[in-house]
Amino acid sequence: MKNAVSFNAEKFLGGPPDGVVPVRGEGDFVDFIGQLAYRDRLLRLLRSYFQTFGFLEVQPPCLSRDCVIDAYLDPIGVPASELGLPEFGRNGDGAGSSAATQAGGSRSSDSPSRFYLQTSAESAMKRLLAQGAPSIFAISPVFRRGESGQRHNVEFTMLEWYEVGGDAESAIKLLGDLAGLVFGCDHFETVNYQDAFEGVLGVDPIESPISELSRLVSGIDAELALSIGEDRDALLDVLLSHYVEPTLGQSVPTVMDRYPVSQAALARPCEEDERFARRFELFYQGVELANGYDELQDWRELVRRYEINNEIRRQRGDVALPVETTLVSAMRRGLPRCSGVAVGVDRLLMLQTGARSIDEVIPLPITIA
Repeated sequence: MKNAVSFNAEKFLGGPPDGVVPVRGEGDFVDFIGQLAYRDRLLRLLRSYFQTFGFLEVQPPCLSRDCVIDAYLDPIGVPASELGLPEFGRNGDGAGSSAATQAGGSRSSDSPSRFYLQTSAESAMKRLLAQGAPSIFAISPVFRRGESGQRHNVEFTMLEWYEVGGDAESAIKLLGDLAGLVFGCDHFETVNYQDAFEGVLGVDPIESPISELSRLVSGIDAELALSIGEDRDALLDVLLSHYVEPTLGQSVPTVMDRYPVSQAALARPCEEDERFARRFELFYQGVELANGYDELQDWRELVRRYEINNEIRRQRGDVALPVETTLVSAMRRGLPRCSGVAVGVDRLLMLQTGARSIDEVIPLPITIA
């Protein structure tokens, strides 16, 4: 790791805070005070961990004029007129406005007519890095349309960090060591994507024919396999969630590295084998908890990937999002070499306390917010 500082977690490890019982009691009883105390304890551990390594805590905006474009994540839009500010909401749909090509929040007479609740803090934090910020972290609320269920809430808490000068190796160590602290494990394991598929299913996710992957998905849901057709990544996603993920991190936290480059998101390709990207995820007890990258620095490649994601969105019947974003503008100016990781704090808390659903660790979930 770039920063060879050790973290003393003695005061955070061991039993629950004084006077607090585990979140789940007998039957369906959930201890409300215990719930609040465990969340407080976890947040203090996270902040202390990154401050020990010299990261600065920042507070990215929840509401911004554009957002990271993901093929499968939908942001919640807010009409600019709802802000009650005369300079917003008067010009068209805001797509591709000159304001969206400026970094650092400069105003433009061509104001957007729509803002977005952020699906992650990534765009804002990378803009700060492009302006010269050192290694930074944030613990902030993020929002994703239509996400509700055992492990999902429309609004949830995300820990996100960027290590300037970091790479995949330093990020994986920071992430794995943090997971060990949170879950009381003395080490973590790593596995690469290709080996994980071969170990569980006996197939090579890169080289196996589409027909073989489709056959395996048909064993789960024949209609689903038919609807996916020859989309290799979609077939792999089904196999990952159904077969591979449940095997990961059963004894200790496990980081899976080197995803196919077609699933790179915002990660840079592997220099030694460009079939793969330096993207990685953390799993514990079969639950995906974090997503990280050795961060892409090429703005042209970012635009290309955004356009691909928009095409997938159109094919799914979703609205395409503006490609000329503030992040693209910031990367044109220059993003420093860095690694970045996003962690779902509520899921950490679920596993830490034995909660059955995310509603048990979010004091006011969307159903009663």
